[in-house]
Amino acid sequence: MRTFIARNLERLDTVGLWLGLLSLRLLLGWDFFESGLEKFRGENWFAEIADKFPFPFNVVPVDFSWQLSTWFELVGAVALVVGLGTRFFAASLFILTVVAITSVHWPDSWSTLGDLMLGYVFTDQGHGNFKLPALFLGMLLPLILMGPGRLSLDALLRSRLAAADDHHAGDDQRGAGKLPGRDRFAQQPPAEHNGHQRPDGAD
Repeated sequence: MRTFIARNLERLDTVGLWLGLLSLRLLLGWDFFESGLEKFRGENWFAEIADKFPFPFNVVPVDFSWQLSTWFELVGAVALVVGLGTRFFAASLFILTVVAITSVHWPDSWSTLGDLMLGYVFTDQGHGNFKLPALFLGMLLPLILMGPGRLSLDALLRSRLAAADDHHAGDDQRGAGKLPGRDRFAQQPPAEHNGHQRPDGAD
């Protein structure tokens, strides 16, 4: 029974490596692409909240911040879906989401934890609404720490690079095996005579 359970858990682990992280990538990719597309088609409203941006984003021109946010959401979303540069784009979108929480979704004022938790909702009712971006942070973190999973371009590239490294290592070893060995007779010291050599001219 234990063997049966362990075997099926191993199968689930294998399926998780292929599909578990893929589900996170697809959901995050969809939402971030929608957000980026809305910015791409809309007007720049960052000037209204620029004073709430954390450092160093509060010293960056709002037009540049708008373009940076728009294209990181669009390109990052596609990268997450296909699993290319996953850790980099997941970390970038994580930072972008933290900035969004502090500048848009965080409550204007709170004094107790209970007041703060009033903002843990999807719809702003005067206390903030940081629930959705907080969920995004929780979904991005596994991608940063674990990567995209096996069903991704990152995994394919990594396997190709590992195979190329193994191939080059094998060539180096074979090349080292073909180096000419030292002749064991070539550098032997001259044999010493045990007997006494008779000096020349001696009787």
